[in-house]
Amino acid sequence: MKLRYERKYLVNNSMLTALRSRLVPFVKPDKFAVDNLVYPEYTVRSIYFDTPTMDALMDKVEGLNERRKLRIRGYDAPDSNTKVFMEIKRKIGNRIGKNRALVPWVGLSDLLEWGTSPEHAIAKEDQNKFLFYLNKENQQPVNLIVYDREPYLGRFDKTVRVTFDKNIRSKFKPDIFELFSNDNLTSVWPSHFILEIKYDNAPMPSWAKSIVEEFNLSSQALSKYAEGYFCHKLKLFT
Repeated sequence: MKLRYERKYLVNNSMLTALRSRLVPFVKPDKFAVDNLVYPEYTVRSIYFDTPTMDALMDKVEGLNERRKLRIRGYDAPDSNTKVFMEIKRKIGNRIGKNRALVPWVGLSDLLEWGTSPEHAIAKEDQNKFLFYLNKENQQPVNLIVYDREPYLGRFDKTVRVTFDKNIRSKFKPDIFELFSNDNLTSVWPSHFILEIKYDNAPMPSWAKSIVEEFNLSSQALSKYAEGYFCHKLKLFT
């Protein structure tokens, strides 16, 4: 598992155009994004899991230095060949890493319940880790998070990744089959987007640091999962 540095900034929507323009000389569109003739973009969809006592959420609230979350992640709209990722996202200090296994969307429910499926008979190590925590801790789907991501890579260092995560929305306690649903979603930060800057080696690239300072942005410990949970104003279940 590779660890990377990550910085997140909550930015008012009114600053998006100016911030994008400032970054253009230093970044180029991610090849995986669809070019909509204005800017590159795709839709990210994640179902986050948690234990009956909400351990992942509580670890975030309490600011633990080391934490992990389980999620199923897909992109855009599904078709008969769609695959999704089973991911364990880990945070260690100010760095992040992922264990992830690519599996077929069709039959995912059986894979989660039984640990195997005809479409994916050979289990990968990361898939087994995901299923281990899922079953050992009785984790269940808690939150669907959907957002539109505008992704860029550094022109001079391709390991640098800059993303604008826009129109972030949430659904509480989704079913697995709702990963690609747009029904009953609640806006999480209606007037803001999240700027994320990821890089392999410290310090942050000087051009990125300069732009962050120019726009007077402050790095924050933002969690789409946690905020997506609290925006529903629901009490913790036991």
